[in-house]
Amino acid sequence: MVVPADWQVVDLSTDPHACVRFDRPAVYLGRPGDEPWCPTDPVGRTAGLIIEPIDAVATDRLTADTAVTARGRATADRLTSRDDAIQVAVRDAGVLVTAVHTRDTEAAVRRVLATASLGRDATPASPDTVQPAPTSAPVTMAAAGPQPGTYTGKGFDTCTAPSQSTMDAWRASSPYRAVGVYISGSSRSCAQPNLTATWVTNQTNNGWRLIPIELDYQAPCGTRTPKMSYDPATARSQGAARATSAVTAAQALGIPAGSAIYSDIEHYPSSESCRAAVLSYLSGWTERLHALGYLSGMYSSGSSGVRDLCGAYNDSRYTRVDHLFFGWWNGVADTDAGDYCPDAYYANHQRIHQYTGDTNETWGGVRIYIDRDYLDVSAGATPPPAFSVTVDNSTTGRFTASANWGTSTYSSQRMGPDYRFATPVSASDVAWYKADLPATASYEVSVWYPTNSGYNDSTPYIVATTGGNQSVRVNQRVNGGQWVSLGVFTLAAGDGDKVGVSRWTSGTGYVVADAIRITRV
Repeated sequence: MVVPADWQVVDLSTDPHACVRFDRPAVYLGRPGDEPWCPTDPVGRTAGLIIEPIDAVATDRLTADTAVTARGRATADRLTSRDDAIQVAVRDAGVLVTAVHTRDTEAAVRRVLATASLGRDATPASPDTVQPAPTSAPVTMAAAGPQPGTYTGKGFDTCTAPSQSTMDAWRASSPYRAVGVYISGSSRSCAQPNLTATWVTNQTNNGWRLIPIELDYQAPCGTRTPKMSYDPATARSQGAARATSAVTAAQALGIPAGSAIYSDIEHYPSSESCRAAVLSYLSGWTERLHALGYLSGMYSSGSSGVRDLCGAYNDSRYTRVDHLFFGWWNGVADTDAGDYCPDAYYANHQRIHQYTGDTNETWGGVRIYIDRDYLDVSAGATPPPAFSVTVDNSTTGRFTASANWGTSTYSSQRMGPDYRFATPVSASDVAWYKADLPATASYEVSVWYPTNSGYNDSTPYIVATTGGNQSVRVNQRVNGGQWVSLGVFTLAAGDGDKVGVSRWTSGTGYVVADAIRITRV
């Protein structure tokens, strides 16, 4: 196999404490040791390979996506990347090759894998050991309930999930009972040779609580990669896509619904546009996790992501995460976030404080490089399914208006084929949008309209809440061609007129009715 000349080559058999890390390009030969000395702060991922013998230990990590080479070959025709890693079981060489990459380095890694050839002294593996799990195979091991569940006390996080012997030693002698594990994401720097469904089952059965962490998209204004989009709508969809991948990873490890998964967004120099991107990303992350039955969390530094998140705690434009995991290295084992987040926010057993970082600790004769955490968390209820409905003026059976409302295709900012307009009048003539809501609950109501200097500067939108109609006035001369939030309201379950546009206004210019969106929060 031909690798670039600047890739480091590490023989793991000569250094049992070597950390398999991919923040720098490297090739690791042999099996990772049980006690790797990994830093907690490697930055991101580049590319690299682990080449280890195929035996009972390695086969526990084979998945349905693992490519198996044909007899006489060292390469496979179809290579599937799962969470930015490609696995190839080279049958006639008796080795399992794990190739990690990023979105930018995947093509280069595939070219390296294509150069593999069989050496003269290659030793074939037993056919019985090269049996990837079938695609439909259920996870037979599972965590002992949602993670981290209900727990108050100390925990730690580290770059790579420790071995079973290390976890046993620390369980017997350390003050820690929770451990952060990086379950998914293309920005993870360290290999996870121990992190399997069996490992998850064993630790939770032994009383450990797990903090499942995803490390992928980062703030667009920061230095870490990959970066989420500055565009809020795109960032929101990226957050939702990553939530789906994180749940897939969690389920493969036996981490069940009801668990919280924490999106790790490292420190960034906040700005208005960057803050909007991060909060939109977390909104998509949270909404999709809720739809899949999981709770959402966010890890970040107190001075950037945490301050931004708590500053938007009551901002109806964003969906609030369920758990806050904040980095503030003040050395105090509690969940007080100082002036980064008010005590009243995330106050119902929803906090984890990373209070010290980059620390070597030894318990039971085993050393790990860790960050120290203090948890006050509760499993809580499984979140309600996400719900959002968009109704356009052209949606069949969902919009009604009198003959006084005209139809226009003038503005390119419209949603759908056209929109409706009418002149102001001191009389009740409301254009209504109908929606069928699954439950009486809090919903954010947003509206879409095109802008024009001839449109109304005080258009009355009517929201049919459980406490009666509420009117919100919008200047339709600005902010067109995008969703504009009217706020969060309690709306009744069932099918009926939920949002209207009235002509009764003292403002000047046409009132416009185009589209509305109702989202459960």
